[in-house]
Amino acid sequence: MQFDSSIIKRSLMSGTVSGIATTLAAALAGKRETSSYAAPINATSHIVWGDEAARHNRPSLKYTGTGFLLNHAATIMWAAVYEKWAEPAVARWLARRPALVPYAPAISAAAVSAGAYVTDYYLVPKRFTPGYEKRLSGPSMALIFGALAAGLAASTLLMDRLED
Repeated sequence: MQFDSSIIKRSLMSGTVSGIATTLAAALAGKRETSSYAAPINATSHIVWGDEAARHNRPSLKYTGTGFLLNHAATIMWAAVYEKWAEPAVARWLARRPALVPYAPAISAAAVSAGAYVTDYYLVPKRFTPGYEKRLSGPSMALIFGALAAGLAASTLLMDRLED
């Protein structure tokens, strides 16, 4: 399997947009549910620091910085899935349905986000889950995965507009 430079560039861009969107969604949900913007981001760093990370509410380089970087790496990985396979496949499928073509990025992004949720919470060991579940409710987690989808779709629309 080989990635060309345009896929890498697009993945970095859409992953960054999605990473910012998911971090903002998590921080706002954290403030609402735990009175801490940092708590859900800290919880993500449980992958490195263990469950102790999920008990910290204050921002820190150790927990918040690690959590942010882990989330950012994950969103870039999901963006690569989106850019390489999902978006082109849905665009080809929708080509036979011209009225739906404008929705291709949103449909593709929703499919990748759903795949991310299933992978993160049903396929990987608990130690490698995003950790949001340790501090946030189900509706807030749905908001975060919605932010992932919105970031992927928005970055596609933005990049396509910039290329024109």
